[in-house]
Amino acid sequence: MGRNIVEKILEAHYVAGARSAGGEAAIRIDQTLTQDATGTMAFLQFESMGLARVKAELAVSYVDHNTIQVGFENADDHAYLRSAARRYGAVFSKPGNGICHQLHLERFGAPGKTLLGSDSHTPTGGGLGMLAMGAGGIDVAVAMGGGPFYLNWPRVRLVRLTGALASGVSAKDVILKVLERLGTKGNVGWVIEYGGPGVAGLDVPARATIANMGAELGVTTSVFPSDRVTRGFLAAQGRETAWTELKADRGARYDDTFEIDLSALEPLAACPHSPGNVATVASLAGLKVNQVLVGSCTNSSYRDLKTVALLLRGRKVHPDVSAGVAPGSRQVVLMLAREGLLEHFISAGFRLLENACGFCIGNSVSPETNGVSLRTCNRNFEGRSGTSSAQVYLVSPETAVAAALSGVVSDPRALTGLSAVKRPKSFVVDDSMFLYRETAGVGVPDAPVVRGPNIGEPPVGKPLPAQLEGVVAIKVGDKITTDHIMPAGARLKYRSNVPQYARFVFEGVDRDFAARAAANRDAGRLNIIVAGESYGQGSSREHAAMCPMYLGVRLILAKSIERIHLANLVNFGLLPCVFADLADYDRIQAGDRLTCGDLHAALRGDGVVTLCNATQGFDFAVRAHLTERQRRLIAAGGLLPSVAAGP
Repeated sequence: MGRNIVEKILEAHYVAGARSAGGEAAIRIDQTLTQDATGTMAFLQFESMGLARVKAELAVSYVDHNTIQVGFENADDHAYLRSAARRYGAVFSKPGNGICHQLHLERFGAPGKTLLGSDSHTPTGGGLGMLAMGAGGIDVAVAMGGGPFYLNWPRVRLVRLTGALASGVSAKDVILKVLERLGTKGNVGWVIEYGGPGVAGLDVPARATIANMGAELGVTTSVFPSDRVTRGFLAAQGRETAWTELKADRGARYDDTFEIDLSALEPLAACPHSPGNVATVASLAGLKVNQVLVGSCTNSSYRDLKTVALLLRGRKVHPDVSAGVAPGSRQVVLMLAREGLLEHFISAGFRLLENACGFCIGNSVSPETNGVSLRTCNRNFEGRSGTSSAQVYLVSPETAVAAALSGVVSDPRALTGLSAVKRPKSFVVDDSMFLYRETAGVGVPDAPVVRGPNIGEPPVGKPLPAQLEGVVAIKVGDKITTDHIMPAGARLKYRSNVPQYARFVFEGVDRDFAARAAANRDAGRLNIIVAGESYGQGSSREHAAMCPMYLGVRLILAKSIERIHLANLVNFGLLPCVFADLADYDRIQAGDRLTCGDLHAALRGDGVVTLCNATQGFDFAVRAHLTERQRRLIAAGGLLPSVAAGP
């Protein structure tokens, strides 16, 4: 039987473990990607492991998240990252160079390679035929040092594309259709592979948009074939030698398949407050809009922004709308500038924003109170924009510009001037803002590492105690994201200072949580988090495990836990368990005291352990679905103490 693309890449990088769905396997990682919001801690962990230099084929340290300098913290972190990249042999991308995923697609991505990034939207690389995955920073640190990455061997779902997109319908509408079909939960352990005759009509930026936002499905990653379209993109980037053909064999096996007729798609939008809350633009038509923002790693390519620029030519933004654009890279800006396209944005009334994540992570351009904001980014979690009452809709660039011009949600297919943007014969290439390429993989061993006062030490977990005496410090509902656990935006500047950042755990859910958890910890009581379905959605931000661990959390009880977050919990010695009987979730209340005489039972046999609710007087069972490796990590207190202990 023939092999699919996912199997081909996994088998080419296989190191050890299972080759059947659900079993844990170790694979070799070719390239790593970090960004300043998570990469600072990743490099601190890399150092704490005693690793002398980068051993992966390529490691790139990007600065794209906290580029706004409010106080010394961000600038100090950037100085640390720059000096650490030089010393240990990573390439450093300076602030202003662009967004990591767009830059990596342009300048480093290669078909058939594996890419591990400390950002949940690393799957963008799947648009080039890479197996690109998001992970916690500590997993990326291990991969930078040449260690394998552990994942559950996935099931593969083929999304077969037929037909061709109509004018005014774009890649964003494709991935929103997939989200409408599959939802944002229940997809853990799957990889999406795109195929069918419709793929040939999608350029690499379109494929990257679809792969990027596949992260919202909760899948491990998404991947496209590498074909003549891929080759043309790499050739235009001056990197044709990186191309290799990659396609599924005839008769390749898939665990599931469904089909999308691209010709039948219409413009879609993700409504507040979930990427999976999908509706047609037609059903929202006439909704008054206060803000329109174009950009983010999902839709900030040359193709996307030229499309918007041409639609803006000779037109003005509606008087009631505030509009802005954040290009994905310096390359995109240079090309728009040389073609005179930036003039259309400026003349129309768009604000030119920095080549950075910016508004997508809520660190700038927050909407007004109760404002309706149409954005081309990938997440619209409640409060993520920086305004808790804002109503954020996720749309395509075409739908965004239609709203910017009319002041209301409008069908972009009615716009005049819509035309397909062809790939240029050659992109403008200027790699001068990528530093230390000449020492990549080698480093400069005697180069000093700059450590400002905000640069702390990675916290190290303690071995799991045999007996549990804990308190339910918080009970939360379904779809709790890593943004709920660890707020982004202005708080991200404390990412390298865990004691400070931990003060804001669950800030937007329960402002008293951090103080209450710290008091329990100091009194010798373990903290327990009780959660509903799909706990830990969203970002790969390992601080959502690290900071609770610092506050004395050792046990998570949930209906289900998302892939990256579960791995992060294990890496920091927190025991993740799911309810054997979901009804027990309803019975437990915040403040309940839970006990267990043999917590280590969860690390043996079938992982079933019985807990006692001493407050209410009943027993209940939970399960820890862990591999043998994960059990060893939790017993040791996490990955860092496990590495320190040696083999």
